[in-house]
Amino acid sequence: MIALVLPLESAAYRPAAEAVRAGFLAAANRAGIASRVRVIGHGDDGVLPALAAAADAGVALVVGPLTRDDLKTVIAMAPSRPRMLALNQTDDGSALPGNAYALALSVDSDAAQIARAARADGARSVAVVASSGALQRRFAAAFSAEWQNGGRAPPSQYAFDPNPELLGQFRRELAARPPDAMLLAIDGDDIALAKSFLPPGRVYAVSQIADGLPPQMLRDLEGVRYIEIPWIAQPESLAWAGPPRVRYDSPLQERLYALGLDALALAQMLAEPTPPDLVELDGATGHISLTATRIFARQGTMMVIHDGRAMADLAAR
Repeated sequence: MIALVLPLESAAYRPAAEAVRAGFLAAANRAGIASRVRVIGHGDDGVLPALAAAADAGVALVVGPLTRDDLKTVIAMAPSRPRMLALNQTDDGSALPGNAYALALSVDSDAAQIARAARADGARSVAVVASSGALQRRFAAAFSAEWQNGGRAPPSQYAFDPNPELLGQFRRELAARPPDAMLLAIDGDDIALAKSFLPPGRVYAVSQIADGLPPQMLRDLEGVRYIEIPWIAQPESLAWAGPPRVRYDSPLQERLYALGLDALALAQMLAEPTPPDLVELDGATGHISLTATRIFARQGTMMVIHDGRAMADLAAR
């Protein structure tokens, strides 16, 4: 038996939880194992009783929790638990406790993938332009860490500010010392403005920059590259011919539905009496690999914006 533990009774997280549940159950039905899945919903601050209910039911694996705060609570307060596949990761990237795994739609993995791509594209110097949002700062930090892991010098760092005078100063500084590549960790509403002040060169950006942007704004981002999950980047792929597609108004919910699909595929492996030491899976959220830390690495699809459209970058290495 597999327990899917999600915050289905939380007003804030219910839409996200429902998308994950839909993907998980769609994959379970396709695999013919829906009868082996028990969904346990909980509200805010209710993850520990939900986990206890799963343990009392004697499940082989718990899939969840979904939020960072709930994962932090489980790690701190539930030292004894069934084997667990968390659907998020710790804030500081610290190691998971024994018998726990994690698969996350984290910007950290996307940022690290972009850093590797920039190195493969021959960039030797890079400038990072970040706004003040927590997600953007996290993305910029993850990019910088992976960039330096490759032996490169630390990126030049710039704080984005829409003030015209500061933007002019920003332009002059970049023109004086133009980098080989630039990373924009900026909210979608401001990213076109920031790009207009950049010198010519390869530009990468925070994931999900194209969400909700009209074609005219996308044209202003010509040539910008970012990471997307294959479920959205390549919907025509034959690999996804089996699972039913559900149309959501929000791309975020589509990504969470895809997370549910991949979580079921991994759950089938991890619920075995002896879990595998090696996992390589071409999933809906990317190519998934099991690492020594039991946090699944995820590699998405490189996208490029061209002529007002976001498309898979077939030339990406």
